[in-house]
Amino acid sequence: MKYILILMIPVLLVNCTTPSTNPIVVTGEDEAILREFKTVLWPKAYAEQDTALLNSMLHEEFELVDDNGDKYTKADELEYISNYGPTYDEFDFEITRLDIFENGTAVISGTGTMKGVDGAEAYITTYKSSNVVVKVDGQWKAINSHVSGVKEERFPMAPEGE
Repeated sequence: MKYILILMIPVLLVNCTTPSTNPIVVTGEDEAILREFKTVLWPKAYAEQDTALLNSMLHEEFELVDDNGDKYTKADELEYISNYGPTYDEFDFEITRLDIFENGTAVISGTGTMKGVDGAEAYITTYKSSNVVVKVDGQWKAINSHVSGVKEERFPMAPEGE
């Protein structure tokens, strides 16, 4: 047994120091890619109910924690957007934090604003969102999202003809 262990040590050392066959490369273009990912592509997927686009953006282990603390998986999100279109007329996401780490992980957070009309009232809904994204085979994938601080303001609209 002692001799087997001595023979295994070099094998273990080689395996522990051999670089991955798919090394993570973070480039100078990643900031622009992630800004588009969060401010253009993510809203587009929801607005157009584009499950193929959202599927390509979410990691298989994706989890969303909403403002009530409820958890949703990638499958839950894909089902949701295929069944429910947006109720807002305008959407904007302002990034307040974008940090990219050398290990191929990034944090994106900011404030989302939705504006629309519901019956005889206009509304503005704001929320805070934090996302963790990971680079997998050269593509950024959201693996975790957290939503909090949802606030809705409502404004009565004047009746038509006034």
